[in-house]
Amino acid sequence: MKTLKKLLEERPCTPICVSPDDTVFSALELMAKHHIGAVLAMQDGKLAGIFSERDYARQGELLGNSSKETPVRKIMTEKVLYALPEQTTDEAMALMTDKRVRHLPVLDANQRVVGMVSIGDLVKETISEQAFLIKQLEQYIAS
Repeated sequence: MKTLKKLLEERPCTPICVSPDDTVFSALELMAKHHIGAVLAMQDGKLAGIFSERDYARQGELLGNSSKETPVRKIMTEKVLYALPEQTTDEAMALMTDKRVRHLPVLDANQRVVGMVSIGDLVKETISEQAFLIKQLEQYIAS
């Protein structure tokens, strides 16, 4: 079973970040440009929150928060659920499923962001691991 550290090493990708003072509109534009569902809100090099499509859907225009005028900090999630690099993909998937989140920042022991995984990343990895196991079992049976 793969750790998040190994998964992030295999697909190096710097998480897309915004400032909590950026507008919701600019964060949405960035998310659309990169085809992602969440961005990290960083302030002074530290994780201040996470802003996702779900945050916007629940706290954006429906509550009168104009995307072009509202800062990300007003509707981002401040209490960010995160994982450690040593955790396995299965542990991260269980955490995400239990807490009903789709994006999980990965923080090191010093609380620095080392990456972010989505539920899609973890499902893809799980399918890949299962396909490998099936192939190994087929080869064993055939021999």
